[in-house]
Amino acid sequence: MLYDAAGEPASLTPAELREAYEAQLRAVVTDLGVDAVAADTGVDSETIEALADGPAPQLRVEDAASILALDGSRPDAESIVLELRDHLLMAMTTGVVDVDAIASNVDLGLTGQEIQQALEGRTAMTLQQLAEIQQYLAERNDR
Repeated sequence: MLYDAAGEPASLTPAELREAYEAQLRAVVTDLGVDAVAADTGVDSETIEALADGPAPQLRVEDAASILALDGSRPDAESIVLELRDHLLMAMTTGVVDVDAIASNVDLGLTGQEIQQALEGRTAMTLQQLAEIQQYLAERNDR
């Protein structure tokens, strides 16, 4: 489901966490093939090929959810995204963290307002941004 791609996200770097997300996605691409994934998700085949070949840090969370949803054992893409957002917001609540704290502690070049918009789905979030945010929240909650 993306957020559960790694058992202990606090122990990973954001790059390692992003790689864990991408490993889940690559498994779907390997099972179904680049062309089928591109056709069924609407994600362009160049992006799917880049994901299959290695890091794809600009891949959007919504696109990743569309890819994961092709795995019959997972829920639909919208449910994956909503569950991810819920997970992040719960981590913020548990750690008593606001979006300004996230903005000042992750290397994304985003303001608190921009992070809030991404968390709420009003702007796109990339897997790299997700990894930075999730890793920070997990590390903070592990203290």
